[in-house]
Amino acid sequence: MFKPKAIKGSVPPLVTPFRAGEVDHKAYADLVEIQVAEGSHGILVNGTTAEPSTLTVDERNRLVDVAIETINGRLPVVVATGSQSLAETKLLTAHAVSAGADALLIVTPYYIRPPQRGLIEYYLDIASQHETPWMIYHIPGRTAINVTLDSVKELREKSATFIGMKHAVNDLGFVTECLSACGDDFKIFVGLEELSFPMLTIGACGLMNAVGNLRPGVLAEMCQAVWDNDLKKGRELHQRLLEINQAIFYDTNPIPMKYMMKVLGFLPENEHRLPMVPATPALEKRLDGVLERAGLSKG
Repeated sequence: MFKPKAIKGSVPPLVTPFRAGEVDHKAYADLVEIQVAEGSHGILVNGTTAEPSTLTVDERNRLVDVAIETINGRLPVVVATGSQSLAETKLLTAHAVSAGADALLIVTPYYIRPPQRGLIEYYLDIASQHETPWMIYHIPGRTAINVTLDSVKELREKSATFIGMKHAVNDLGFVTECLSACGDDFKIFVGLEELSFPMLTIGACGLMNAVGNLRPGVLAEMCQAVWDNDLKKGRELHQRLLEINQAIFYDTNPIPMKYMMKVLGFLPENEHRLPMVPATPALEKRLDGVLERAGLSKG
């Protein structure tokens, strides 16, 4: 297993390939190999981009197994194990830990909208069951709950294995406050493509961006540029990704992503599970234009 210090850089949240309604494990293993070949610094299993709420517990656990078996120790594997249910989160977490995940990413329980004290107890209860490093997945746009700075500080004090968060909020100030309160070793991963370069420059340790399914090499380069203090190159890479970053959110993620991955040959099928649906013809045409202007060929 990789130590927390090694968990940094571009760690893309992989999509889940489907074929005739079933998870396509061969296609998933191929996606893992693409990330290794393109220079990503790790992979994230069962993140939002994977459509995890449409998967069963067994399906999510099997994806963890496939990812860890395929990686075979070459890169860190972060596993998203959160759910709206404490019991389900514990099942997913226990499997990820036993399978050998290097770190866990646990989303704030969605729909419930708990008070901060409930959120703290939720995380401490889960963390007490294992010794694997874990992070909060902070994405209030999807979960309808914010994590406060006081809650982050309390969790940092009470859980020795709490190492950071994925921050999918347009709030750079909160990043600075967390790093100031928790120390420079507190890991913050960027969760919004538009903030990739800016958040890296103020102390984020890496990226967990959906666009890493399409342009993994460029994201890895951007991280390295910032680590090398080559801000000019980092800014140029950020600008190069601008339209593709925007295109990912022309519809609910990962609808645009999966279409573009199919066009580029990364996915054998462009398939989702209801209530998620494929791109409309109008959206397909719009995304074709994005790929053409980005210099990405079809096939």
